[in-house]
Amino acid sequence: MNKLAKIKKCVITNNIRKLRFNSGEITQQELADKTGVTRQTIVAIENGKYFPTLELAFRMANLFSTPLENVFIAHFEEDSQ
Repeated sequence: MNKLAKIKKCVITNNIRKLRFNSGEITQQELADKTGVTRQTIVAIENGKYFPTLELAFRMANLFSTPLENVFIAHFEEDSQ
């Protein structure tokens, strides 16, 4: 019998706005420039309307000098069956 829980749903949130504020209040445009994307991409990621590539997620974590799981947080719902 497989003891691993079956994942029903995964919701990903982020702390980008808080990290920007705590990193000298850098703007969305500054973050975009430093990570090589547009400001609109940063806005969409912050609002949870777009999920970055793994590479971009790691670039953001590196820029903020924090582990990836401090930037993006996964919330899992397990299937009870």
